[in-house]
Order: sequence, then C-alpha cells, then structure tokens
Amino acid sequence: MAPALDKKPIQFSLDAKSGVPFYKQIILQVEFAIADGRFITGDQLPTVRSLAVDLKINPNTVARAYNEMEIRGIVNTQQGTGTFIGDKEIHLTEVERENMLENLVRPFVTKATSYGFRADEVLVAVKESFLGMAQGTEA
Repeated sequence: MAPALDKKPIQFSLDAKSGVPFYKQIILQVEFAIADGRFITGDQLPTVRSLAVDLKINPNTVARAYNEMEIRGIVNTQQGTGTFIGDKEIHLTEVERENMLENLVRPFVTKATSYGFRADEVLVAVKESFLGMAQGTEA
C-alpha cells in the first residue's frame, strides 16, 4: 500500500472506453483513495449533484455508486448532511495496485506509440504532467 503524498481531495475521472460502468469506476476510485489514505473515516464525498455535474454524467449514476458503497459499508449517508467515508478498512495488495496501473497505462502507451512517440518522450511527458499536477497547474 503506497502512502498518500499529501491529503488532497481526489479528482474523480471516468473512462468511457474502458468497458467498466461509470458507477463502478467511481466506487473503485473511492476504494483506492481509502486504501492509500487519501480518504479517511469521516471525510465527506461530493454531493451526488456536484459530482454528476463535474463528471458530466446522469446524477442517477452517481447515486447508484453511492448506494452501492453504502450497502457495502464503505460510506454512510446522513440525510440533509451528506455522504461520508465509513470506518470500513480497505486494503489493496501490490498485485491489485499493479494491475490497475497496467490497465490505465497500456492504452495510453499503445496510443502514444501509434503516433510515433518514443518511450523517452512519453516518460518525460508523464513526469512533467505529474509535476504540473503537484504544483496545481493542471486540472
């Protein structure tokens, strides 16, 4: 389990081409954030409406993810107050983390090489992107 570098709200993102339903992608991102410490017990999730607007998806999709997480004991919803991370511990093995990273990287690398980029160019671009995110210069 890799520790979180610093405590920042997670930036949810969805991949329409992954074949994984959006509500499951939201659940996975919350689980990963709990496992690596970016979310701790009591942290509040965005409202259904605000997350749906941010992700440009139907609010029912976000509601489905939140409901599923509540059934699993991952979150607690308090009417009128919001949805909060529960006290259920989530642990991911290194194999699970590596599999997720590979599933994220493989399509990117395939696309980059199909445009003729070399590995060293891709690595520099990825590093610069990470540095930009750390400095808050990228969305």
